[in-house]
Amino acid sequence: MRLHIMALFSVPFEWARAKAHTYRMTLEQQQHLDDQGYVILESAMDTALLHELRTRILELFDEEGERAGHEFRKEEHAHRLANLVDKGEVFRRAIALRPVLDLVKHVVGDDCKLSSLNARSADPGIDVGQPLHVDMGAIPDEKGYWVCNTVWLLDDFTPDNGPTRMIPGSHKWGTRPQDVMSDPYAAHPQEILLIAPAGTVVVMNAHMWHGGTANRTSSPRLAMHAFYCRHDKPQQQYQKQLLRPEVQASVSPQLRSLLALDDPLNDELSSTVTVKSGFLK
Repeated sequence: MRLHIMALFSVPFEWARAKAHTYRMTLEQQQHLDDQGYVILESAMDTALLHELRTRILELFDEEGERAGHEFRKEEHAHRLANLVDKGEVFRRAIALRPVLDLVKHVVGDDCKLSSLNARSADPGIDVGQPLHVDMGAIPDEKGYWVCNTVWLLDDFTPDNGPTRMIPGSHKWGTRPQDVMSDPYAAHPQEILLIAPAGTVVVMNAHMWHGGTANRTSSPRLAMHAFYCRHDKPQQQYQKQLLRPEVQASVSPQLRSLLALDDPLNDELSSTVTVKSGFLK
């Protein structure tokens, strides 16, 4: 499969050297997110945060072994972790990182909530990637967009190590790849590759068609995915059920809201939902 590679719109993060309260997302970022379906935030993670996240995730892979990712779904040709909010304070910091969260709220509203927090390591030496998909199989409804994903690059994304492919603007098509493509694994004429250095965060309207590509190198490629949804939709992973009581008791009011820990509507929506993925069975 031959992929079309383009230079992507990216934003160097001057805010990283400033106080967090001075950051404001720009109109240019909002416009690109609206029109193309994604924004790339270079150096969104400083060196310390990148190191903390990467170190803790690699520790968890060692600790959990074959059970890694058991709270959600397993994926062929990749290793996964799930329920990360429960597994380290660094993850609870990351999901509320304001420059990222402000852009998420631009897509799914100020009262959005975390849907799931996972890590994915693309196995090396593989010839097949993911099919094009939209997260949770979601199609915008009468209220608009309701899913937004963020990809945290913990390794460099290169053309050969399984970078994400994206179809810019496809979030506005109102359909899913499997409904109109005979083979969602096939190359798409409008696809581009996400090529960026470790420390980058990509905010993605998750109605946009996307998928991981094959990692043809000899090393794994690691990323974290913080997935958010609109307040009136179920969480992909019901946080109130997954988080230990001591973790729930320790988080701030802001995080309690973001995790929907005190939300009767979310309890009703998420407690009985069948876990859904855009492509995992």
